[in-house]
Amino acid sequence: MSRYQMKFNSLGIGALLLSLATIGTTLETSQLRAQEVEGNTNIEEISESEDVTVGEEVTVRGEVEEVEPGVSFVMEEEGFLEGDRVLVINVSGEELPIAPSDDLELQVTGETGMLVLADVESEYGLDLDPELYVDYENQPVIFAQSMVLSPGLEDISEDPTLYYAQEVAVEGEVDEIRSDYTFTLKEDQLIGGDDLLIINATGEPIPTEDEKVVVTGTVRPYIKAEFERDYDLTWDLDIQEEIEAEYSEKPVLVVDSIYTSAEDDGLLE
Repeated sequence: MSRYQMKFNSLGIGALLLSLATIGTTLETSQLRAQEVEGNTNIEEISESEDVTVGEEVTVRGEVEEVEPGVSFVMEEEGFLEGDRVLVINVSGEELPIAPSDDLELQVTGETGMLVLADVESEYGLDLDPELYVDYENQPVIFAQSMVLSPGLEDISEDPTLYYAQEVAVEGEVDEIRSDYTFTLKEDQLIGGDDLLIINATGEPIPTEDEKVVVTGTVRPYIKAEFERDYDLTWDLDIQEEIEAEYSEKPVLVVDSIYTSAEDDGLLE
């Protein structure tokens, strides 16, 4: 082997090691960023803000009404009374999730800004219909980078097959902690409400009982053999038997993330 080949090989190996180190650093940074997401934001905090922070990452949940199909929609705070609204422009490159029922409710993560139509078209390469945005010009806007369905627990209980294998974001109150890996989530209501079993395979800390949280993850039927195959759940035999007896082939939510829900200062949500 010539000294030129040896030098080339040394440089190649060095470049490879540097590349691997860079990838490892990138992955670690990405994971840390994901762990830093601590909660969601009320739409009211954005829509009524006199000084919107441009470029701030927020996560909001609400009912959706399309403005320009596939491109933009208005999100409204969920509740019995008409709530605050904010315009959302989809810059994720993905289509809006398909609503399994008449009403589409989403959780959206994106960056805040003020709507200046010409600037938005230029920055994101969009061709927007100006007539549709007259009422939103110079108003707060969210540029959506990701969107998932946000059904109520009752929606999942009534027809879970509509949500199987789909990522969702579900809000509720921690009802009963069954083990280090499992707890139940109930509707945040004064009377009644549906429960959903949450299986936390991420190693994230389990929230405390009665804490109001949002859980994102995938809905699937509980089939013991599949869960033993897909997840490393080191729960004890008694818990396994209890879960199988109560939830076999019933819907459960496998966790991607858990965070504290934004508080609503109103009397009704």
